[in-house]
Amino acid sequence: MITNIDFLDFVLYTTSKAPVTIGHLLKFILILSVSVLFSRILTLYLRRSLKDKVSKDVSETVLKILYYGILIIVFISALPLIGLNPSALLVAGGVTGIILGFASQNIVGNLVSGFFLMVERPIKIGDQVQINDVSGYVTDIRIISTHIRTFEGLLVRIPNQQVFTTNITNIVGHPVRRFEYTIRIRYSDDANAAIFLIKDLIDKEPFALLNPSPSVFVNDLGESSVNISVRIWAPVNEWFGIKTRILWNIKQTLEENGIEIPLPQRIVRIQTDAKEIPKELMPEKEIESVLNYEERVLA
Repeated sequence: MITNIDFLDFVLYTTSKAPVTIGHLLKFILILSVSVLFSRILTLYLRRSLKDKVSKDVSETVLKILYYGILIIVFISALPLIGLNPSALLVAGGVTGIILGFASQNIVGNLVSGFFLMVERPIKIGDQVQINDVSGYVTDIRIISTHIRTFEGLLVRIPNQQVFTTNITNIVGHPVRRFEYTIRIRYSDDANAAIFLIKDLIDKEPFALLNPSPSVFVNDLGESSVNISVRIWAPVNEWFGIKTRILWNIKQTLEENGIEIPLPQRIVRIQTDAKEIPKELMPEKEIESVLNYEERVLA
């Protein structure tokens, strides 16, 4: 049995060049569908191939440009199938783009900012950043917005224009990072011994960097304590762990050696000597005692 496919020649509409049939429309849809499938397969294959060769943010940027670039080229190339002239469409699209640009300046600003973020790369996927009041990990940098997963596990979407025009603190942008303590000890304790113990703890820590070298010194003489500053450089990936670990070790070591962290102290002086009242301020008659007053009333 031979299927009748004459319906494919049915004319939907006529353009200046040629009529457009159902067959042309189906071919246009088929080409777009195949291009989408091909682009996804290609990007999936390239993502696996580039996984161990380039960083994730670079590969994702390249794959997004490749994916959308293929779709745009195929779409423009297939326009003649449905009777549209690509050059005329580009002119019309340019005029439309200008109109939409004035009507949606924020969207255009986000698009441009997203492009510059991908080119300049002040942040990358996986970085720990602080943008305004939002701190967390960068999970994705898209054309319109940047996605950040906060340290509490919340997903925050920030428009790219806001990201690009504000101050960005990249916590892991530099390979090493410094942290600092202020250790307070009593005036009666030996500050030199405390500094020696702290330096010995730092020397035993494998992730405490020797260059830049750590520093331990008396920074201030407070109201009730001698303040010792401790500054240590560490690899950014080990920064938080070494910071908490050394602080606890310092506390335990100082206590084991009889060096204590003092509580705030205040010396209060109370004046107990009463001044003699001048005679001119004394009343003419002595005030009767409470006892005499009661006796006089009851009499």
